[in-house]
Amino acid sequence: MGIKELVGKRMSKVVKFMGEDIKITKLSVSEVMRIQEDAKGLEKDDSEGFNILRTVIKSSVENAAELTDADFETFPMDELSKLSTEIMKFSGLGEDKQGK
Repeated sequence: MGIKELVGKRMSKVVKFMGEDIKITKLSVSEVMRIQEDAKGLEKDDSEGFNILRTVIKSSVENAAELTDADFETFPMDELSKLSTEIMKFSGLGEDKQGK
């Protein structure tokens, strides 16, 4: 099999969220670039952080694209933050780097 046949393939794994198993997938390059572009707005507006967190989760978690903003507001913030961090690490980003 060549690399061309892998275009669009998503890698996934199961993680815990609020004590339950959910499936996440690795973010694509285009999704990472969009998130990084959105993150530039954090310098001007701290409230943008929650929007980025929602984007990360909606892009990666199975069935999360169906969640409304009101749905997100019902979850504990620390659980959403842990989930987002897990997604970023799984996608090759985040704070897993040595010396930082």
